[in-house]
Amino acid sequence: MALHFERSEFDARLARLLARMQEEKLDAMLLFAQESMYWLTGYDTFGFCFFQTLVVKADGSLTLMTRSADLRQAQLTSVITDIRIWVDRVNADPTLDLKQLLSDLDLLGARIGIEYDTHGMTGRIARLLDQQLASFGQIVDASYLISRLRLTKSPAEIAHVERAAALADDALDAALSLVKAGVDESDILEAMQGAVFAGGGDYPANAFIIGSGTEALLCRYKSGRRKLDADDQLTLEWAGVDAHYHAAMMRTVVIGTPSHRQRELYSACLETLQAIETILMPGHTFGHVFDMHAKIMDERGLARHRLNACGYSLGARFSPSWMEHEMFHMGNPLEIQENMSLFVHMIVMDSDSGTAMTLGQTYLTTSQAPKALSRHPLEFLNR
Repeated sequence: MALHFERSEFDARLARLLARMQEEKLDAMLLFAQESMYWLTGYDTFGFCFFQTLVVKADGSLTLMTRSADLRQAQLTSVITDIRIWVDRVNADPTLDLKQLLSDLDLLGARIGIEYDTHGMTGRIARLLDQQLASFGQIVDASYLISRLRLTKSPAEIAHVERAAALADDALDAALSLVKAGVDESDILEAMQGAVFAGGGDYPANAFIIGSGTEALLCRYKSGRRKLDADDQLTLEWAGVDAHYHAAMMRTVVIGTPSHRQRELYSACLETLQAIETILMPGHTFGHVFDMHAKIMDERGLARHRLNACGYSLGARFSPSWMEHEMFHMGNPLEIQENMSLFVHMIVMDSDSGTAMTLGQTYLTTSQAPKALSRHPLEFLNR
């Protein structure tokens, strides 16, 4: 079987889930998040773009309902043994099949938690599912139950996170070996993604972000490439990926002679990131991290140019995003704990002067100071 973890690891995860289900008085859960299925069983597919769900009962039994195309996928990559197939057909409504399955599993009248906030649950599916189960049992939104369990990483998971971080470093090395005036962005992207693949890594859950010139101020991938000018700026955000575990990084590289504004913004990013390192530990919250970010940036007059979040938790993620639900934003009360993998990014986009500056890396939290997972220093990059 193509499993990335020992069976004992999956057993421990299931035990943690069942304990939380007992606390929430859930008789069963319907998992629609691919990350949840992968974490719990190893099931590895992009078939969540169609209807599928994993039924987890309070007695620990697991039943997957999916399409025929994913039957062998589940058999090969997961510990699931009970796999039910819904049939593709004209006007198919797999929620009818699911309702019958839940009845067969003796869950009529049960309290059932459902993962609604996930890319595996479309609005149409949610409406059909709610219609089918409205009188079947008590439905509870359990979107973040497993998401919160996944926040802290086991030693086996940390090994994958650290390998992903090494691949992210390799990708930056590959990029920096090319960055200079006249180089095409396409060549840089090819080298970065190639470095991850050459190291045995995976596709990322979202596209690498690359932009130069005025497009260096963008925080999302866009189609289209350009060649670097003699005096230019290049923003990169990417991730190393191992067994779907992500370790992200972000940098803005200055090509040619740096401007005073570029150095000024870099100084703000570095000061803020170093200050955050002093509180990225147990005893503080995700909200505290954002407050530190906002305080320093705003004191430097950058309130209009910073973002309203400065990072997020990372882990095993699937398309379309490597971001977890848990983010560093205002008022987030979530407490930082040991063994979290957290991406902290400083992003300053000054549209007035057309200047971009970013600085970000992934950390592993400990009982004290966080461990930066990159071997690269937080230096000003100039080519």
